[in-house]
Parts: sequence; structure tokens; C-alpha cells
Amino acid sequence: MKTAVRYYSRSGNTKVLAEAIARAAGTEAISVDQAGSELEEPVDVLFIGGALYAYGLDKHLKEYLKGIKNGCAKKAVVFSTSLISKHSIDLIKKGLAGKGIEVEEDSFYARSKPDAEKLKEAERFVGKFI
Repeated sequence: MKTAVRYYSRSGNTKVLAEAIARAAGTEAISVDQAGSELEEPVDVLFIGGALYAYGLDKHLKEYLKGIKNGCAKKAVVFSTSLISKHSIDLIKKGLAGKGIEVEEDSFYARSKPDAEKLKEAERFVGKFI
């Protein structure tokens, strides 16, 4: 099964979570503002995450979502960190709408910086999809 993990993180909290998800998925976590973040080949599962900044998504993640090619993934699984709310999950899912990708209802959320137990929980969460 081919998987990909893409994320955007300003503070590093979402990066830590993305790296745990990538370890469990057997792939690399790549920030959406890095070269090579585009999905050149279709994947079975795309894990994609970000956080809430001023009640919205960061412009890097917004642009990445806009640029996702239709059908580049069979399924997307959303994850997020945030101090305030889980609203970023809904915004990411909305950004994936109309891309020909099945978006999982189930998502993963960590409040602020995930501790060791939360990272283990994220790794177990990945097992549901691969």
C-alpha cells in the first residue's frame, strides 16, 4: 500500500504529529511548503494535516489543497494540532472536496504539542487505514 504524509506547521507541533504518523505508515512526512511535496504518483492513503491560525488555515496549506490533482489519492485522512479548536479538520476536509478523493470521516486531533502517549495513539490510529 502506497501512503503519503503531508502537513504544514508553524510552531512544530503538527510536524511532530506528522512524523509519528509517517513512521507508522512507513513513509516520510513532507511539509507542503517544501520542494517535492506534490504527489507525482497516486497514493492509496494521503494523511494530511495542519493547524488553525487566526481561525483559518495557513496560506501554504490552503494553496497546497487547491493544487491537489483530482484522483491523486484514493483516500485522505486528516489530522491536526491546535490550542483552540478542531476547526482546522473541517477546513482541510472542505479543501479536499471535489478532488475525487474519499475523505475519511474519522480524523486525529492533538491539543497543542502532542506528548509521547498522544504520539503512540496517533501511530495506532494510522493502523486503521493501512
